[in-house]
Amino acid sequence: MQPEFWHKKWASGQIGFHLPEVNPYLQRHWAVPAAARVLVPLCGKSLDLVWLAGRGHQVLGVELSEKAIEDFFSEHQVQPQISQKGAFKVYRGEAIELWCGDFFALTASDVADCTALYDRAALIALPAPMRERYAAHLQQILPLAVQGLLITLDYDQAQMPGPPFAVGDDEVQRLLSGAWQVQVLEEQDVLGESWKFLQAGVTRLEERVYRVSSL
Repeated sequence: MQPEFWHKKWASGQIGFHLPEVNPYLQRHWAVPAAARVLVPLCGKSLDLVWLAGRGHQVLGVELSEKAIEDFFSEHQVQPQISQKGAFKVYRGEAIELWCGDFFALTASDVADCTALYDRAALIALPAPMRERYAAHLQQILPLAVQGLLITLDYDQAQMPGPPFAVGDDEVQRLLSGAWQVQVLEEQDVLGESWKFLQAGVTRLEERVYRVSSL
């Protein structure tokens, strides 16, 4: 999946993946000490960033679309400081830093102080080969003691093309369980709330919430 795909989505306002409220799973299940700096891959302009900052966290979001980042700070009436760090254009406002660039360009030194992870929309945004690369990259760059949440969608991929892509429990376990403890916290049938999936003829749609922690 090429960067142009996401740039076009943001430019045309096709951002159905953006939630207009804080994710309820995050509010129910987040149990990370406030001292932790949180890495949020493929963060968009999520309100979850503000919620995490409000809980006392320093937040590092990574996003390919500069428009998404500019919209985030504009909508929250924050004038960010802008700088360059390696391959990333960094927007910094209070407790939130949003790094504009390719997630796969992140290095271990960039995230050395991140001891928490929140993934609501990253893993499910990627096709299968990139999910393999994403999981491997996370494990390569994150420090040893990390905990957080992962939220996935699971449905019959043959019934609708992604994104968001279907990521079943077996795949999550295969991708992460070698280096992480992976615990299912909640499963919800959300097909009735998802008009896009119903319209496409999808017959099963489950959201699954995991607590993840490095071994």
